[in-house]
Amino acid sequence: MAGHPFLPSEGFHPVCTTELGYMAGLQSEFAKRNCKIIGLSVDPASSHSKWAADIEETQGHKVNYPMIGDPELKVAKLYDMLPADAGTTSEGRTAANNATVRTVFLIGPDKKIKLMLIYPMSTGRNFDEVLRALDSIQLTAKHQVATPVNWKPGQDVIIVPSVSDEDAKKKYPNGWKAPKPYLRIVPQPK
Repeated sequence: MAGHPFLPSEGFHPVCTTELGYMAGLQSEFAKRNCKIIGLSVDPASSHSKWAADIEETQGHKVNYPMIGDPELKVAKLYDMLPADAGTTSEGRTAANNATVRTVFLIGPDKKIKLMLIYPMSTGRNFDEVLRALDSIQLTAKHQVATPVNWKPGQDVIIVPSVSDEDAKKKYPNGWKAPKPYLRIVPQPK
């Protein structure tokens, strides 16, 4: 889920314009992973077509994923994207009082949040990292492994501690590297 602020005195937020365009460009990568993109805007849905045109013009990608309009801030508050005292509507919000919706969620098929990243208003979100995290979440859910720091698809992974050595020998008959007994490193399962 992506979001952007409502800034009536400034128009659409420039950082979010770049982000939503980049996400549109990555849409096929998320689809390959059976993941759908949904955008959340605290603007009314009626303003999205103008913004979508701006995004396509400036970012080179057409937004083809759903954008939820949340001008009453119900979704943003339900998922703790805005503080409770943020008011009850996007009407009249300005850059001075806008705690913008800058949260990214990965929600699993079980409808539970698997990842939540919160960015400041001035910092563009890293959707390559979101895609990398999605790869890790899907891999680790399927294979009882964990991914180490800065892991990228195809790199070695770690056998989780809940898998006994006996069970690991069955799963990984070629063995593993173990610089420490609790750190069992194997090639990424296919």
